[in-house]
Amino acid sequence: MNPEPSAVDTVIDAVSAVFMVVGAVMSLGAAIGLLRFPDLMSRMHAATKPQVLGLFLLLASVGLQLRTWWVWPALFVAWIFQVLTVPVSAHMVGRAGYRTKHLHRELLTTDELEAVVQKAADKKTADGRAAGGQEADERAAHDGPADDGASA
Repeated sequence: MNPEPSAVDTVIDAVSAVFMVVGAVMSLGAAIGLLRFPDLMSRMHAATKPQVLGLFLLLASVGLQLRTWWVWPALFVAWIFQVLTVPVSAHMVGRAGYRTKHLHRELLTTDELEAVVQKAADKKTADGRAAGGQEADERAAHDGPADDGASA
């Protein structure tokens, strides 16, 4: 004995279907972008931007289809977790990719990270030289004067 669907149920089903199709298309677009884009930075963009909105639409369609209030907090937590972690992970992957030269510089319009990376590399080189000089001084003090066998 199924009750007759009301107009509200029909509208909710239609909105849910649209959300599900659009969310799936956005997630598919993200997957295709991961495969087709030429470099790491472009792939990162494709993986993060449409994926978060696509997931939101899919979770909203699930919430609308279940028609119970208790599922919405769980869906909201899942979406918020994605919203908070996807940009951070993309930032870390982008930094690592930049430092390991996994990018096409000719595709960048501006390179705001170059000065920061160069400054860090210069500091690391200077710290390495200072530590190397200090280690040589400590070795000379510990070993005493060098005896090359020519004196005597």
